[in-house]
Amino acid sequence: MVTYKLTLAYDGTDYAGWQLQSNGTAVQEIVERAIERILGEKARVHGSGRTDAGVHALGQVAHFHVSKARATIPLKNLRRAFNGALPPDVRVLKVERVSNDFHARFLAHEKTYRYRIFCGDVMDPFLQRWTAYWPRPLDLAAMRRAARVLAGRRDFAAFSANPRREQESTVRTLKRLSVARRGKLVTITATADGFLYKMVRSLAGALLKVGAGKLTVADIGRIMASKKRTALVETAPPQGLFLVKVKY
Repeated sequence: MVTYKLTLAYDGTDYAGWQLQSNGTAVQEIVERAIERILGEKARVHGSGRTDAGVHALGQVAHFHVSKARATIPLKNLRRAFNGALPPDVRVLKVERVSNDFHARFLAHEKTYRYRIFCGDVMDPFLQRWTAYWPRPLDLAAMRRAARVLAGRRDFAAFSANPRREQESTVRTLKRLSVARRGKLVTITATADGFLYKMVRSLAGALLKVGAGKLTVADIGRIMASKKRTALVETAPPQGLFLVKVKY
């Protein structure tokens, strides 16, 4: 067998997420179809993580195995072939041959996500597919103070949309959680050794409520300490979220 590593970018607006779904078309399904079309062999694609419906990627990483007999196309030509077979909202940025023990999910040690919010009276129609909308002013200083409370090695059970879904530990090391503003665009950037189910969107939702004055920084500390998900933490809309980078 030969193992290929793919780095992909996609607009998740029209997809049911990364993972194969019975109720819609997933990015994984689209990529697997392209592999079969180009290499003449079915292959299961394994991603670094499961982006949800409507979530985008600038640097999703995936791998798949094919028989050695099918691995004859030069990498540069293979990337061109993939992009010719894929729809325009899914692109292969890089194709690499890696060792057969490489695993896109299990060997990842750091991921970075970015959440974008348009903060203004009228939503820019050219950003609506890739940016959440917040029509009211935000207190960025308070959001940054709350971000400092959240950063570090913590139990993030209260910031997982469905803690019972998680079988492993809910402790993660959030290496970076920053809030920046440029014009009307507010960007939350999160880097960690791993993320729980809908954790980034939950962090973004909590920071937005702090920015709006609906939660205090002290509230964020109490929510974290409770280790229980409650209605105080809302999951921010999917269209603002991007998987930016995966490190190995």
